[in-house]
Amino acid sequence: MAVVSPSETANKGRSDLIAYATLSLISIFCAVPFFWVLLASLDGNAQLFLHWPEQWTFANYVRVFTKEDGAKWLFNSLFVVASATLLVMVLSGLGGYALSRTRAWWKLPFLYAILLIRVLPPTALVVPLYKFLLTLNNAEAAVLRPIFGSYARDIMRWTGFIDGYLGLILVLATMQLPLALWIMKTFFDGLPKDYEEAALMDGATLIQRIRRVLIPLALPGLAAAGLFAFMSAWGDFLLPLIFLSSPELQTLPLGLFRAFLRINEIDYGLLTALAFIYLLPAVVAFGFARRFLVQTFSGGVKG
Repeated sequence: MAVVSPSETANKGRSDLIAYATLSLISIFCAVPFFWVLLASLDGNAQLFLHWPEQWTFANYVRVFTKEDGAKWLFNSLFVVASATLLVMVLSGLGGYALSRTRAWWKLPFLYAILLIRVLPPTALVVPLYKFLLTLNNAEAAVLRPIFGSYARDIMRWTGFIDGYLGLILVLATMQLPLALWIMKTFFDGLPKDYEEAALMDGATLIQRIRRVLIPLALPGLAAAGLFAFMSAWGDFLLPLIFLSSPELQTLPLGLFRAFLRINEIDYGLLTALAFIYLLPAVVAFGFARRFLVQTFSGGVKG
């Protein structure tokens, strides 16, 4: 057994102290903005600089939902991001399993090729995406208007490719799918094939194997892929700004942006209340998926 000298123990203690002190300072530096947002959102006289509220109130949150379109912004954000996340989870689960089990020569070139979507900046893709979706949107409008007349616009708010839910959902899902495919492909690589072979020997059909074997085993990977997709799509500002123009379709980041751009005095109480509401879904999603992240990136299920 190795003997540790007192000098080595002292050096290790000093190193640990420096490391913990550095991490504590970084944590405080990162936590102060969130602390300011929380305090200012509950302050009846919120200001730019951090201070303890003299008058605690929930009036700022009430104004978000009464004087502003906070409920509509929140619904739009949750609906669009949740739909895009669900689409990513389904496609990445099926695609990741296929890529993991196939031995086709094009597998690796395909995986590296789809990463180009993540490597390219979104601003470089906005113009061709907008042009493509505008063409689809015009074609859809040409079909719906003769049939539904004035109701076509109401339908296209849900199914339109430009200034509609469907187009933004597809764009957000497309941006998040490459990383999710890599996560699920890597996760399925770590799953032993014994479970599938045992189910096959028991006479299970393909649907039964997927529903009773693969989905339960893949839940940690799906949760991790879904969390990354949700967090990235939830924080996206550029794509909703480009593809949405109707006030009734605005999302939370757009509402926060437009509230900040008002020509009169900046209302820090309203802005911080909006910002805190904007933070909550991401924090809740991370809290639910945290344990799945650990399981996914520590190797999945081992046989």
